[in-house]
Amino acid sequence: MNTFQKIYTVVSKIPKGKIMTYGQVAKIAKTTPRVVGFALRANKDPQHIPCHRVVSSKGELTGYAFGGIKRKKEILEKEGVQFINNQTVNLKESLLI
Repeated sequence: MNTFQKIYTVVSKIPKGKIMTYGQVAKIAKTTPRVVGFALRANKDPQHIPCHRVVSSKGELTGYAFGGIKRKKEILEKEGVQFINNQTVNLKESLLI
């Protein structure tokens, strides 16, 4: 299994209403947060690999290849993820690990 596949396996297990940080995904996949970002940008199956559920270590929304940050927030809110302001997820409430 290559690094991107490892990342996709981790991300595919994030349930609705929860998020993980790039750093958390990287640690599990044994890579760096930057590589996680590259993999998610290259994601061709967002239905099964919910890359919108990955945020920065501070809970901030970052680039989303399938409609931008506004769309990412809309999807997360619909799934029940709570925010503390316009672009920051409430990590205490929504962090998976």
